[in-house]
Amino acid sequence: MKSRALRRTAIVAATASISALVLAGCASGGSSAPTADPNTPVTLTVATFNDFGYTQELVDEYTKLHPNVTVELTKAATSNDARANYFQKLGKSGLADIEAIEVDWLPEVMKYSDLLAPVPADLKSRWLDWKTAAATDSSGNLIGYGTDIGPEGICYRSDLLAAAGLPTDRDSVAKLFEGDWSKYFEVGAKYTAATGKAFFDSAGGTYQGMINQVEAAYEDPKTGDITATTNPEVKDIYDQVLAASATQSAHLGQWSDDWMAGLSNGAFATMLCPGWMLGVISGNAKDVTTWDIANVFPNGGGNWGGSYLTVPANGAHVAAAQELADWLTAPEQQIKAFGNAGTFPSQNDALTDPTLLNATNTFFNNAPVGQILSDRAKAVTVAPFKGAFYFQINDAMQKALTRVEDGTQDATASWNQWVSEVGTLK
Repeated sequence: MKSRALRRTAIVAATASISALVLAGCASGGSSAPTADPNTPVTLTVATFNDFGYTQELVDEYTKLHPNVTVELTKAATSNDARANYFQKLGKSGLADIEAIEVDWLPEVMKYSDLLAPVPADLKSRWLDWKTAAATDSSGNLIGYGTDIGPEGICYRSDLLAAAGLPTDRDSVAKLFEGDWSKYFEVGAKYTAATGKAFFDSAGGTYQGMINQVEAAYEDPKTGDITATTNPEVKDIYDQVLAASATQSAHLGQWSDDWMAGLSNGAFATMLCPGWMLGVISGNAKDVTTWDIANVFPNGGGNWGGSYLTVPANGAHVAAAQELADWLTAPEQQIKAFGNAGTFPSQNDALTDPTLLNATNTFFNNAPVGQILSDRAKAVTVAPFKGAFYFQINDAMQKALTRVEDGTQDATASWNQWVSEVGTLK
């Protein structure tokens, strides 16, 4: 499934100062959503995970425009925690007025689309067509306000590459990594031979970038049948990343405390970098001055992640929540969120805005991240099919890779356990 729109375009960021974004103005949304009573005091809760770029400063802009509204932000420790909470409470009670979801949850979310307030029809044209198509149910209702997408480059430590005698400026690093995954691991072998240190962070993070380039990795798009365990592309990627991991990986599972520390202590030299990862790096490596990002990605282009805001239909303040979700995902606010956390916009108008295209990131040595990520988005040619069991299959695969990296099992035993676990899904 190749999206023409995708070819046209694509966790704390306190120190990721992105210039020029302060010029973006305020937006009120302007949709045909039901209008909340501006005279009635209301408190709206917004539940996210990771960092969506929704700072208190951004919230204050909204409450200044809507003096009757108080906004309370909450953030789950992990996306898995947020997911468990979401599906436990959807249609019942206890969810926030606005709940963020990941794109990988959508197949399951769609089973319960009637429990979510639809996005007003006149807002649909705001987003990339593939972004809205993924969140549109069989009745034609768009059930999520698109936030970000995740075009990927390669982030690297210039000081660590220099220690291995490798190029360090962005253009040279881009040329160094130009090619397929074998080329990436070939450079990694040179790095580890020269330094005796790890080249990338983890098998799991690298696998994710690789599997996101497969058109239908785990399920048949036509029948919905699970094909993960018999798909030779999946096995090839599993074998390739673990072969490299044996000598090149720091074996630091993403989001672990040791991985967070590794962003600052030089535990690895490179990592795959969707836009939202910029804020994660800068927030956890505040004293490091040598992180940079190259305009390149193995095997062409890749998109990792992307999210939506949803409004539970049984919420206490649905109309007010829709107004806020509309505003938070308007082009102007998407550009500000990118400035705050590197979350790359999914709005058509935002993607062509000079403010975005001219954006640079101070932490990443003034890298032209707006242009780099726009180029990376244009390089994406595959929008992977993610069926009803994608999340469970991929989560089990991540655990399989971790078992090998932490020495619990060898690659064969861990693969066989994964096959058995996938076999229980129905």
